[in-house]
Amino acid sequence: MGNIYLPKESKILDVKKHTDIDYTFRMEFSGRVKPGQFFEISIPKCGEAPISVCEIGKGYVDLTIRRVGRVTDVVHSLCKGDRLFMRGPYGNGFDVDLYKDKELVVAAGGTGTAPVKSIIDYFSDNRDEIADFHVLMGFKSPEDILFKDSIKKWSRNVDVILTVDRADENYHGNVGLITKYIKNIPIKNLNQAQAIVVGPPMMMKFTIDEFLKRGISEENIWVSYERKMCCGLGKCGHCRMNDTYICLEGPVFNYVKAKHMVD
Repeated sequence: MGNIYLPKESKILDVKKHTDIDYTFRMEFSGRVKPGQFFEISIPKCGEAPISVCEIGKGYVDLTIRRVGRVTDVVHSLCKGDRLFMRGPYGNGFDVDLYKDKELVVAAGGTGTAPVKSIIDYFSDNRDEIADFHVLMGFKSPEDILFKDSIKKWSRNVDVILTVDRADENYHGNVGLITKYIKNIPIKNLNQAQAIVVGPPMMMKFTIDEFLKRGISEENIWVSYERKMCCGLGKCGHCRMNDTYICLEGPVFNYVKAKHMVD
């Protein structure tokens, strides 16, 4: 049996800047990956960090990485052609088949847009596989918006509502929390409609409350606790919520279970 902690070297195929602290790294990778899963990226003698997959392609995965500490500081200094180490993928991701032929609403805030991007990509490219599709995306300010090119592409055949918490008078887009837009989303079959919610804890709490008010049942709401990921193997214990290890059983959960999980 091999060393489960041993990462493999991966080449950086491309780097895209979104904001001063948010970059997407296209990493060389061949293997099966599900939306919502994550990798551990590492720098020798520096450390490692769990990063959600934001795009899956032939021979690559995209990882959107925010510069927030020692490891990510070093990663942000790397360029196309450089190499870093990865292990994974880990976790229980989103099952695309669960949403096929149903109405789906994806609500994501801030960096929580990264783990759902591949879900949006899939159904944007395969609109015939879903009954109806709505996307709500919220960011702190216009300067914090991620995936601008993808949002333009999605908007061609998907109902995308993009909003920011605050902006100056020259901004012509939506301003306000995404919760205020949920009541106006057209949903034909509340018994089968599905919702995915990912983002900061308070955003998730109030967004889920709004979906429940709309009549979407708890068993049709899905969340990702991607902020709780740690070693990927459940060994360090940092991902534990109640008796659940996020790295092993999550980060994607049905809300029926997630509502009982307390940090």
